[in-house]
Amino acid sequence: MYGAAMPHDPPVNEIKAELFRALAHPVRIRALELLVEHPCTVSELQAEMGIDAARVSQQLSVLRRADLVRTERSGTTVTYSIKDPLLGDLLAVARRLLIASLEARRDLLHELERSGR
Repeated sequence: MYGAAMPHDPPVNEIKAELFRALAHPVRIRALELLVEHPCTVSELQAEMGIDAARVSQQLSVLRRADLVRTERSGTTVTYSIKDPLLGDLLAVARRLLIASLEARRDLLHELERSGR
């Protein structure tokens, strides 16, 4: 039957929700934004974000379990990179949506200020 889910396959919307849950943390979003630019080690991400290595590692672990990042080990150094360049596109769209929302709110604020309400 068209559109019917297989008994053991999660529905597509559940899979999408899992993706967005994996993205739903400020540290994970910032880490992904940096990884879109270039692969980084935990210490590089830590220095860029100004947070402790344990917190960075914890959030990278979530991204790894969600299959959004990959790791490459060289000796004791682990470098993280994004698995799919489309992730950069998704983050860019999210940024544009946020900008549009903030601009609309700014316009509303200006309107309220002009009306004196």
